[in-house]
Amino acid sequence: MKNNVTVSEWESMFEAIGLSDVSMHQWHEVFEKRHPQGHHGFLDWLGVPESEIERIRIASRERDW
Repeated sequence: MKNNVTVSEWESMFEAIGLSDVSMHQWHEVFEKRHPQGHHGFLDWLGVPESEIERIRIASRERDW
């Protein structure tokens, strides 16, 4: 069993429960607002490169998707 879920696997699960791209972006916004360090840690756990983590977090704060 592998330790991590990939970004595409995570997105696939979101899509399977009916989340749209807009809903996924809103999820990031809420995660960043309520738990900024947890958001960072989660993205790191997914294996997202640090430069992409920063881009996602900034976009989440600015609603700049």
